[in-house]
Amino acid sequence: MLKMAGDEELEAIRRQKYEQMQQEPAGTAAAEQKRQEIEETKKNIIRQILTSEARERLNTIRMTKPELAEQLEAQLIALAQTGRLKSMITDEQFKEILRQIMPKKREISIKRV
Repeated sequence: MLKMAGDEELEAIRRQKYEQMQQEPAGTAAAEQKRQEIEETKKNIIRQILTSEARERLNTIRMTKPELAEQLEAQLIALAQTGRLKSMITDEQFKEILRQIMPKKREISIKRV
């Protein structure tokens, strides 16, 4: 009798794990779809607020420094959503924003004695 109860419990645990495994991909797919929708919305907003040259510069930055590109996008989108942007940002304006955001580089010189 004890062996049967143990087998039933084991079977119940297996069924529960199997059901969890079936539900996980559906949740992952929904999260992935939501992430893609957010990315598409961000791209549309960036298209509306940056000129093509400025977008090219942002994409170049994304290849070398993805974290900086994400930060820039977030700041630009925030500016656009709060209504602080009056017109599209040109490449020159975007360069100026980059100069303000980027930390100052230090001059390092090595002197050999």
